[in-house]
Amino acid sequence: MLTGILAGLGAGAFWGLVFVAPQMAPGLSSVDLTVGRFLSYALVSVLVMIVGPRAHRLPTPRQALFALGMSALGFTGYYLLLVLAINDIGAELPTLIIGAIPLLLMLLGKPRHLSWRGLVPGLVFTAAGLWLMMDITRGGALPGMTPVFWRGIGLAVAAMLSWSAFALLNSRWLQRHPEINATEWTNWLGVATGLGAMLLWAIGGSETKVLLALDSRAQAAIVCIATGIGSAWLGSILWNLASQRLSASLCGQLIVSETIFALLYSFAWDARWPTSAQMLACVLFVAGILISIRAHR
Repeated sequence: MLTGILAGLGAGAFWGLVFVAPQMAPGLSSVDLTVGRFLSYALVSVLVMIVGPRAHRLPTPRQALFALGMSALGFTGYYLLLVLAINDIGAELPTLIIGAIPLLLMLLGKPRHLSWRGLVPGLVFTAAGLWLMMDITRGGALPGMTPVFWRGIGLAVAAMLSWSAFALLNSRWLQRHPEINATEWTNWLGVATGLGAMLLWAIGGSETKVLLALDSRAQAAIVCIATGIGSAWLGSILWNLASQRLSASLCGQLIVSETIFALLYSFAWDARWPTSAQMLACVLFVAGILISIRAHR
């Protein structure tokens, strides 16, 4: 269990880097940055499959098809839904809706032996922390209640359900197939994600000549490669390891560490201290994680 918890926290540490990546590569759009990260993830996955110790291990057709579906749920499909939602209604409401993923996973992935009495305290602390961090009333006026508004809400909810389904199915599949280690499954997902990234680029990415004309193209490429290897590949290995060893409800709670690390990286990058509300939110997050770990023991 300790290994799984550390792996889940490590995944959150790598995933948190994604939130400061746009500041490090300001010339790239969100779609371009994501496609670059996913393509880097795919390339390192292929390289490891070719030269790694299990270079001969390839997925069966059924496994490959499942990896494609899971990649759409947790990577390219999820991100496309999120971008479309933000285009419709801005970033505040989708951020709040996506922030509910840890709570949803804790509710849907609860082990049978765990009582609701043991789960509720961690849920309460996490919900309070999320509300402090993503209170939409601080983000300015909300868009009007138009058909576009409700379409954006629907897309954000679909993105939340997409990643939640990925997390639950990923955990159950890995636990049913202990013969597939976390690195193998990560590499298979990486190849599938690379294919989806090319489709995502075709839909919403910038033209090649625009990318080549960027003044900071070398820095942008470095950020894409670093987040592709770290946030995508290494982060996925650690998450898959945690998914094999922990229940989906505890994994859901550990996702909150992504927000904590993202805040730490943002404060460090901006050379500033957090506000009192942000510090309180982090305390609530940590308390929620510790309470949930204790309840799952």
